[in-house]
Amino acid sequence: MKIAEIYKSIQGEGRLTGAPSVFVRASGCNLRCWFCDTPYASWQPEGHDYAVDEIVAEVEEWDCRHVVVTGGEPMLFAELLPLCRQLRRRGRHVTIETAGTLYLPVECDLMSISPKLGNSGPDPARHSRWARRHERQRGQLDVLSRLLTEYDFQLKFVIDEPEEIAEVEQLLLELPQLPMERVMLMPQGRTIEDLAQRAAWLRQLCEGRGWTYCPRRQIEWFGAVRGT
Repeated sequence: MKIAEIYKSIQGEGRLTGAPSVFVRASGCNLRCWFCDTPYASWQPEGHDYAVDEIVAEVEEWDCRHVVVTGGEPMLFAELLPLCRQLRRRGRHVTIETAGTLYLPVECDLMSISPKLGNSGPDPARHSRWARRHERQRGQLDVLSRLLTEYDFQLKFVIDEPEEIAEVEQLLLELPQLPMERVMLMPQGRTIEDLAQRAAWLRQLCEGRGWTYCPRRQIEWFGAVRGT
């Protein structure tokens, strides 16, 4: 399994915000979002091949209950199955962060799903091949429905413009009925200023629909830097 980094930090997003966590970042992704904040695991995938036992051993160097397997897209790797199984057998709470385009029958405690909206793709003039591939793969309704049905989940959308809310609403109509508080909207941005600007209108939109506003605390705490 190609791994870009393994590190301990604090979960900054979603239901487990504030929980000390070990992050295992898989390197490689089937999408190419223009706003990706980990290009070293997507656009220019870095890292080394690890055996599952090596990943588990490195995670166990920290006395930390929560483990987040993220990416990139960890669902690309069949090794995710034995990795999560071993981590849970060692008493770890496992969160998987995925775009919801691929399915594996993986064991985990929380499936953190971040579907990509229509404006998430790269500039077609500069990245024509990836723009076509991204658009073709980003919306896999059958996979998304299955993940929501089989796992404890949170559904996180990255929002850049108010116009995207209509797309979120339409997608929710096509999915199994969900508890609205599990629908989370995060502002797009890599600086505190960008996040604050979008938070001003995004909070109101969430409150009006019963959704959860999801700040990106890791940027507030550490800045947009690796290993956080």
